Amino acid sequence: MSYAEAAASGPRQSPEEAAAPQPPEIERSQSASTASLVDVDTPSVRTVPSDFLEQEVQTETQAARLAQEDAAARARAEAELKKKKAASKARRADNFLTQWFSELSDNTTTALAVTNLAALAGLGVFTGYKALGLYERGRLTWNNIGIGAGIALGIGLVETALGRYIYKGKKGKQS
Repeated sequence: MSYAEAAASGPRQSPEEAAAPQPPEIERSQSASTASLVDVDTPSVRTVPSDFLEQEVQTETQAARLAQEDAAARARAEAELKKKKAASKARRADNFLTQWFSELSDNTTTALAVTNLAALAGLGVFTGYKALGLYERGRLTWNNIGIGAGIALGIGLVETALGRYIYKGKKGKQS
């Protein structure tokens, strides 16, 4: 049996059912406007002045970019100036401390170093005594140990900074 015979043996379709579906139609709610079309008699959007390529700033985007670059350059210049001022203040303070320590006599510098060492040893003994007391009462915690270590580290950093100025002062005195 052929396809045509099989189709003919089935129920009959109405002409509407047998027809292909209609394609969707576009509803025209607006009339066609020619306002958006370019008139050939008026200057086009693509027309530019003859000195366009010689202009320093050719577009609004380029002008905005140049303004941003100028603002960024000014900000960098201000930051650099602030940085130079801070470095100048630090150098003045550094020079003051170095000069002050260089004016000390060798005996005074030695006495200062011995006093410094005695104070550091005294602080070590004091913190050890306090830690032992906390340990005996069962209240020694890692938090207490961290605080003691932080205090010792802070004092060590101060000692290192002052020792550097003492060394600079002695070095400057010898030469």
